[in-house]
Amino acid sequence: MAHDALNDLLTSLDSLLEQERSALVSGELDQLGPMTDEKERLVARINASVDLTPEQLAPLHRKVTRNQALLNSALEGIRSVAQRMAELRRVRQGLETYDSAGQKHRFSATRSAQLEKRA
Repeated sequence: MAHDALNDLLTSLDSLLEQERSALVSGELDQLGPMTDEKERLVARINASVDLTPEQLAPLHRKVTRNQALLNSALEGIRSVAQRMAELRRVRQGLETYDSAGQKHRFSATRSAQLEKRA
């Protein structure tokens, strides 16, 4: 692969990693899917190059590592929100208590949706 073509690929991947970082930081996670496809395509073309040096890959490696940490944090946040929402659903469904024998008892918190008419 020509030196200029390799530099173009490295520059494109660098730019894409910056866009990915921006999307992760701003919470625009829906943009990551299309970026992943493009990133895989660029990495495959770069890996096919025999002229690649470790010095050329070092900055990209740092950015990939940084973005992976951001992605892990985003996933942890999503899991936390999902867990909190599940807890809120359980609270809305009722109250669970334990008796002196350690048996669980559930008290339903569902309300009747009927209206009572009085004369």
